[in-house]
Parts: sequence; structure tokens; C-alpha cells
Amino acid sequence: MTNIRVVGLLAALLGLGLITAPAQAQSYPSKPIKAIVPFAAGSATDQIGRAFAQKMSEILGQPIVVDNKAGVNGMLGADAVAKSAPDGYNLLIGTNSTNAALKSLMKKLPYDQDTAFAPVGYLGSVPLIVAVNNDVPAKNLKELVELAKAKPTHVTFASASTSQLVSTEVLANMAGIQMTHVPYKSGPAAMTDLMGGQVNLFTADFAVTLPQVKAGKIRGLAVTSTQRSKAIPELPTVNEALGLKDYELIAYFAIFAPAGTPHDIIQKLNAAINTAAADKGILERFAALGFETAPASPEALAQRSKAETAKWAKAIRDAKIEAQ
Repeated sequence: MTNIRVVGLLAALLGLGLITAPAQAQSYPSKPIKAIVPFAAGSATDQIGRAFAQKMSEILGQPIVVDNKAGVNGMLGADAVAKSAPDGYNLLIGTNSTNAALKSLMKKLPYDQDTAFAPVGYLGSVPLIVAVNNDVPAKNLKELVELAKAKPTHVTFASASTSQLVSTEVLANMAGIQMTHVPYKSGPAAMTDLMGGQVNLFTADFAVTLPQVKAGKIRGLAVTSTQRSKAIPELPTVNEALGLKDYELIAYFAIFAPAGTPHDIIQKLNAAINTAAADKGILERFAALGFETAPASPEALAQRSKAETAKWAKAIRDAKIEAQ
């Protein structure tokens, strides 16, 4: 049998599914991998995503090239990955924005959030800090609520992501106050305006807020987790500050691939993620941001995404946030 006929026969058998291609995962990765961060450079998603990408590159033996594609609460970057080839070379550094809340925030997404992605691995989570400009006459969260009640819509707040928007709107709803929303394209830009006094309040992840709080450039009022953060234990939780019980909104990060990405490749990526999540350098670097890892399987991430989607849908509904 000639070589041409052998190749033809093998191709036919592959097409019929009678034999499997050896080793797609064994040879993977054989070229650089692209990972899209759907938010701006300098954001927590960007910092954490790049750190994991670097460590995973060492483990997998191929570069992971990070590309920032920000816009529409992460939708633009997520859409780009959803429509990419499912070959393991296109990844999304996803968050609660892209893979939980967007479904409830947008009237129409250019992809099906529930089916467009294959969960790969969970990176971790960070709480947010509720912070105000230093000139705002409120030394704690209770005083801010009193100020907002005295002057409805007078207090302005910034947001550049779903977690920032929803955490503030839910807080306002539970506290019975009205504030005026000022949208931004990126967290660093919102922080610049908070420090400059163009907006009064900004609730954002530790990567954006903590350095400025520590430097005294803004005033931290509370953290959005149910427990105080070891990174800044002097700040109370929102629940403590306002006498609430059920307030909690945190940001989390995970890696997703386009739906249809081979299972063996996902498993290989998941193993690299979990190894990186245990890396001492990553843990020490982001400890000051309140970052906590939780290595798990792709199946566990799928369950988390489903639960978080329901949680954020309820939070958005309760806060009466209209879909855009």
C-alpha cells in the first residue's frame, strides 16, 4: 500500500471517528497560547491573570501571551474568546462580570453566556473596598449613608466593572439611599477621578483601592466580604458598619476556553492552573490584595459559575438595576 493510500485511509478513519488522533493533548501546547483579559491594564484581573499566565507558561513550556481587550463590563473580550477556535490556544481570564453577571446586566449578549465557554480552572477571589474622596464629609460608612439620605442623588459613585457597579447599587438599595452613577471605562481611570474629587465614592478591588487607601489619598470605609480582610483589618465589613447581615459581593477570577475545547487539553490547563495557585510567589504577591486561591476541577468551576450566575441575578434584580 502506498504512503498516499495509507494517509488517505487514516484520514477517512479519523473522519468516521473509528480511531482517535493520538495525542492532541500530549503534543499540546506546541505554540504560544493567547489569553484575553477583558479589562484594562492595571486592574486586578490584569495583574492576577498575568501572574498566573507567567507561571503557567513555565509549567506548559510555551508562552501565554496576555492581551487586554476592555469594554462593556468585559463583554468585548469575552465575546472575542467565545468566537475563537476551540483548540486550547484561546483563553479568557474571566470574572464574575463576564461569566456570571453580564447575563442579567445586558438585554442581549453576542454569545450565550451559559454555553459559549468551557470552564478550565478557578484562580481565586478578592473583596472590594468602599472608598470615598478625602473631602467627602463622612468618616465612616454610617455617616456616608446619613449624608446620602439628607441629599438624595447628591453623592456620586464610579464604576468600571460589574462587581463595582452591582456592589454599590446593592449597598445603596440595602441602606435605603440613592446615589448618582458615573460609568468609567477602566478602574484606574475611575480611581484617578476619585482622588481628584470628580466623583465621591468608588467600590473596587484591592488592587485598585488598597495602595491609595494606605497612602492616604482616599478614605476606605468598609470591605464587601463577610469577614474583615487580613490585608487591612482596621476596616469593618459593610455588615458591621451598617448593622446588616446579608451583604457580600466579591470579585473572583477564573480561566475559560471556547466551548468545544478538547477535554484532555482542558485537564492539562487545569493542572497548570492548580499548580500556579499553590505557587508561593503568587500567594505572597497578592496576599496584600486579600487574594485567596481555591484550586479545583473544571467541573467545580462549572458549578460555581452556575451558582454565581443565580446569585448575581438576584443581586441585580433586588437592586433594581435595569439591563442595558
